[in-house]
Amino acid sequence: MADVRIASVTKRYGAVEVVPSLDLHIPEGSFTVLVGPSGCGKSTLLRMIAGLETVSGGTIAIGGRDITHAAPSKRGVAMVFQSYALYPHMTVAENIGFGLRLAGMPKSEMEARVREAADILQLGPLLDRKPKQLSGGQRQRVAIGRAIVRKPKVFLFDEPLSNLDAALRAQMRVELSELHQRLGSTMVYVTHDQVEAMTMADQIVVLNKGCIEQVGAPMDLYRAPQTPFVAGFIGSPKMNFIEGPIAREFGGELLGIRPEHVTLSDREGRWSCTVRHAEHLGGETLVHLDSPEVGRLTVKVSGDIAAAPGVQLYATPGLDTSHVFKGGLRAPS
Repeated sequence: MADVRIASVTKRYGAVEVVPSLDLHIPEGSFTVLVGPSGCGKSTLLRMIAGLETVSGGTIAIGGRDITHAAPSKRGVAMVFQSYALYPHMTVAENIGFGLRLAGMPKSEMEARVREAADILQLGPLLDRKPKQLSGGQRQRVAIGRAIVRKPKVFLFDEPLSNLDAALRAQMRVELSELHQRLGSTMVYVTHDQVEAMTMADQIVVLNKGCIEQVGAPMDLYRAPQTPFVAGFIGSPKMNFIEGPIAREFGGELLGIRPEHVTLSDREGRWSCTVRHAEHLGGETLVHLDSPEVGRLTVKVSGDIAAAPGVQLYATPGLDTSHVFKGGLRAPS
């Protein structure tokens, strides 16, 4: 295991700067998730750590060793890509051990490592199969196995679950979290999906236009987002934002209220609203509202409620869970 230290790192393509000067510490043994919208620089940063992109300025160190200009194979990292990149003519065992064979590892040691990785990933019964005989989740586990056998200092994951369906993504999130607990390795994971970030990470790095907006534990970012961008990106459904006189009543320029922190009543409340649409999800309902006082609101309530379009309701925000922003930053409590 090893930590990763990124100091004043920049990335330019010609005159275009896609990552301004960036500093980040990824602690040893952490599961750090880089999250943000498409084009925010998260994959570029991961590829610079891997050595697949050159660094325009600054330094990257792994375990205290400067690897800024080291070849990818000399960095002590292993990367798992969005595409499984498996060789179709090879068996699962051959795919997992391919990098070790290229490195000239003795056959007995290579086979032992392949078996160990297969046991960790529950691939033992599948070692003789070809990729076409595997499900998407099994193929992704093979790709992860190929990284495990290298016993790297740092694992790098570039949106590895994007090609899987929703149910399989949920299953793989659990499996990757359990894998991290079992190996105790430093893992850096890129995704645009904040649900993946919240459920898997012990440290989240929120990126926006190549800059770090905030770094912290998942629930710290949820409870105390430092910028409107983080507030709007972390949490599902997205936070409600209110400007104007209502926000000024709270002492800010922008007021943020999460959908789960608003209560609804058909009798009384702070803001009068009209139902636009209700999404019935079984255990909860998302109610989309129009209010003459605050504009559009989304409210998440438990269970299945009767909320037909046009129905009059009243919404009341939780004062202790509201977020006030001023000058683009979180206002002091």
